[in-house]
Amino acid sequence: MTPDMMKDALNGIRVLDITYYLPGPYAGMRLADMGAEIIKVEPPQGDPARYMSGGVVHEANNRGKTIVHLDLKSPEGLAEMLELVKTADALIETFRPGVMKKLGLDYDSLKTIKPDLVYCSLSGYGQNGDMAALGSHDLNYMALSGALDVLKDDSGRPVHPTNTFADFTGGLLAAEQITAALLKKFRTGEGRYLDIPLVEVMAEFLTNHDLYHERGISDHGIPEIAGSRISYAIYGTEDGRYMALGALEDKFWRNFCAFIGKPEWLEWGAKETGSPKHQEVASFFKSKSWREWYGLSLQVDACLTPVLKAHERHEHPYFLQKKRLEQQVAGRTPRD
Repeated sequence: MTPDMMKDALNGIRVLDITYYLPGPYAGMRLADMGAEIIKVEPPQGDPARYMSGGVVHEANNRGKTIVHLDLKSPEGLAEMLELVKTADALIETFRPGVMKKLGLDYDSLKTIKPDLVYCSLSGYGQNGDMAALGSHDLNYMALSGALDVLKDDSGRPVHPTNTFADFTGGLLAAEQITAALLKKFRTGEGRYLDIPLVEVMAEFLTNHDLYHERGISDHGIPEIAGSRISYAIYGTEDGRYMALGALEDKFWRNFCAFIGKPEWLEWGAKETGSPKHQEVASFFKSKSWREWYGLSLQVDACLTPVLKAHERHEHPYFLQKKRLEQQVAGRTPRD
């Protein structure tokens, strides 16, 4: 979601989106949501994402774009592309390193006809180095960065994600970096080349882990939120669903204990999971259904939330209210 105040922030900006599948298209869509004109250049047969699950990935990540089909390997298609470059403020590409150079569309070639172009290459392992030309996907970037290791089940096995976190965060970072480079462009008249490797994007989320490891404190990041405290853990319910309790601060744990009528638990918040006290708390959670806990989570200020399935969020009061507010804003007249 993009805040309404940002929907015209990039009005007048033209971006060429020469990307397939997810991270690049998502970056372009974020820029479109902020008002930029996005021209997505696809081959004559279309972005390969059009053929995944009936085109769902393509549909989900290309909102608000104008799509044109060009054969960049043909003289005619290349000529049309170069004309588009002359009118563009920025360009995003996600080909393997060297492909755009073979096409004559690399940054060094294009800046001769558009010196102030902001050019972003979004790839797995960057444009240089021994791994630059290797094919990989989201699971590989998660694994190599260390991000997958911090998502483990109780047996210590990494949990297989069902979302593409590196792709989405890479797209977000690309949109951020392009926006910053555009700001500099309009201040100085200078273009810029951006090289964004997805594996490094994921690694940026592990700075806490690096420092805790370096100081010899923990190999699992911030100990207080690593699932070792009773007050900050995931609990099963009577019907096999889950609740997330994030009562890290004492005030929230006190609120939780008071609300459920368990004053004898007040000193237990920082106790370790796996202990008899933890088992007592876990048993209490299992004494109620997920729907009961769902209702209670809306009544107590204790950092208590249901673990929702992706589609269930649309029916949660928070998202319902957000949608109503957005609809009200969209329905306003200029006088409003």
